[in-house]
Amino acid sequence: MDNSRPRIGIVLTGGGARAAYQVGVLRAIAELVPRESGNPFPIISGTSAGAINAVALAADAGHFRRSVLRLQAVWKNFHAEQVYRTDPLGVLANSARWIASALTGGGGSGRDPIALLDSSPLRTLLRERVEFGAIQRCIDAGYLHALAITCSGYTSGQSVCFFQGAAGAQPWKRARRIGAAMPIQLEHLLASSALPFIFPPVRINREFFGDGSMRQLAPLSPALHFGADRVLVIAVGRQMNASQAPERLQAIQHPTLAQIAGHALNSIFLDSMEVDLERLQRINKTLALIPPAVLSRSGSPLRHVDCMVVAPSEEIERIAIRHVESLPRTLRLLFRTVGATQRGGAVLLSYLLFEKSFCRELIGLGYRDAMARRDNLRGFLGLSSEWYCELRAPAA
Repeated sequence: MDNSRPRIGIVLTGGGARAAYQVGVLRAIAELVPRESGNPFPIISGTSAGAINAVALAADAGHFRRSVLRLQAVWKNFHAEQVYRTDPLGVLANSARWIASALTGGGGSGRDPIALLDSSPLRTLLRERVEFGAIQRCIDAGYLHALAITCSGYTSGQSVCFFQGAAGAQPWKRARRIGAAMPIQLEHLLASSALPFIFPPVRINREFFGDGSMRQLAPLSPALHFGADRVLVIAVGRQMNASQAPERLQAIQHPTLAQIAGHALNSIFLDSMEVDLERLQRINKTLALIPPAVLSRSGSPLRHVDCMVVAPSEEIERIAIRHVESLPRTLRLLFRTVGATQRGGAVLLSYLLFEKSFCRELIGLGYRDAMARRDNLRGFLGLSSEWYCELRAPAA
């Protein structure tokens, strides 16, 4: 990899079916970069459903446009039955066992699912679609510096970033979070995307892991550890700032189960990223006040890192409500029972609505949002720079 080339990291956040939005943004970027160029993101970090998108990019890093088109083909034709069982027997039986496990404290035997839904179809889909061995080939060829997938350990309580990288990529240990080097495999994806309570935990070595967004205190950390100079974040929820007023309160009503679950998921997927972005901005502002000579003599590891965020311009839960009828009847009944088909509970629905009509609308939204900022993206990615023009994809 050319050392004069800035290391641009991409961070793909978690969010279940909402991750279709990321595909739309990636499609726009694929149209902005020259057709013959290679991967613009030598550092790729993903969590939850974003981890699946991250691995798809990493496994075909030498052909960025092709990897995005393949990813889009899957998301544009998604059905919930490809992610979790939707047949009446599977849904009702699994839900009944889940309730029984919750009441009896079961699950320790490994037979009872500690989850509302059976995600075994996702295992089949990923096994068929992802060539995990190609990740190392892309690293060896210089198209990729590092791939990071974050999971949450249920026993240790740690946020574990499993990574596969080039020589020099070192493990790390911080409070409640560590980086562990190992080849990324199917189990890492299943664990990182195992939504708490909804999908079952996955065993990796001696510990069971769940969705990587849980306890992920610093979502930008993996990209920064691998030396990213610039970080592009593709979020799956609208970014809030201090100047935005909260929604006007409605008449007090008892929240539904879906509303509580949706609130919990938003806390897991959205809040930590906003806090980490604010922290990075504060560090950048502080560094700008210190003369370069003083900073150099201090030996401080801190450095300025440019960051750009592309986030939905519309509330995704409002979009989800329009597509609830696309779900199989059994799931509509289940979601209606817990209040997920009402406006207040639609947040939960938006994380689980793996249906092509919903995914296609999110892809379109991501594409429009990215294209509305095409000039910013071109500048951020350095598309007019000499080093970028030298990037080329290998022969097909």
